[in-house]
Amino acid sequence: MTNITFKNVVAENFPTLKKMTPIVARVHGAGHPELAEVRDIFQNINKKVQTSEAPDLKMDFEQLRTVTDNYEVPADGCEAYTTTYELLEEADKVYHTS
Repeated sequence: MTNITFKNVVAENFPTLKKMTPIVARVHGAGHPELAEVRDIFQNINKKVQTSEAPDLKMDFEQLRTVTDNYEVPADGCEAYTTTYELLEEADKVYHTS
């Protein structure tokens, strides 16, 4: 079994999340205003991982879980919406287990 580290997740998933979070917020934001907060929280997380070797992201991920209802995609969420939440959830889980 392969050990995935948070650094791996950052390297592999954060470029996609950096692109997707603003797009999903723009496209679905009228019906889901929480997506602006998701975008902002992710941008804060991304900034922290760029500026710290061992960032403290516990509160950030707690906020994401609250705002997204534990990464629950609404019925009208598109594939990009789903992918964004899946990648955020993976980052959250790996952060807390690595």
